[in-house]
Amino acid sequence: MDSANKNVLLQAKETGMAIEIYYTGGRKVNADIDGFTVTTDQSVQSGGEATAPTPFSLFLASLGTCAGIYIKGFCDQRGIDTTKVHLAMDTVFDPVQKMIVKFILQIHVPDDFPEQYDAAVIKTASLCAVKRHLNPAIENEITIIRS
Repeated sequence: MDSANKNVLLQAKETGMAIEIYYTGGRKVNADIDGFTVTTDQSVQSGGEATAPTPFSLFLASLGTCAGIYIKGFCDQRGIDTTKVHLAMDTVFDPVQKMIVKFILQIHVPDDFPEQYDAAVIKTASLCAVKRHLNPAIENEITIIRS
C-alpha cells in the first residue's frame, strides 16, 4: 500500500488477519486483506459516486456467500453437482429499531436433489462463520493506531 497517497484508518493484527483500511477519495474506503483490495463507496444519495458496493452491502453478501461455500462443501463431500444449486437472500428491516431483524435465505436446488439431505443442508448453511458472529454479546474493541 502506498501510504503517501492513502490515509490509514485502522490496522488490526491481533486476529492474524491484518486489515488496512484507508480512504481513496470522495466517500470511498478500501480495505486490504489477504492480498486483496476490497473497494467500497457510498450511494449517490449518501454523497458517494456508487462506484462500488457499500460496506453494508458487502456485509450482507459475505453472509450469503459464506452460507454458499458451506453448502458447496457439503455437496462436494457427497458428490452432489452444484451447477443448478443457488441461494437467494432477503432481509426484513424494522424501521423502529432501524435494524435488520430477519435474514431469509433460500437454497434453490434442482428437482433431483436428494430429499434426504434437505435438513442437513439447512443445518450446514446455519453453521456459516459469518452467521455465527452475529451475536450482540460479542465484544467490540475499536482503537486508533497512528503511524
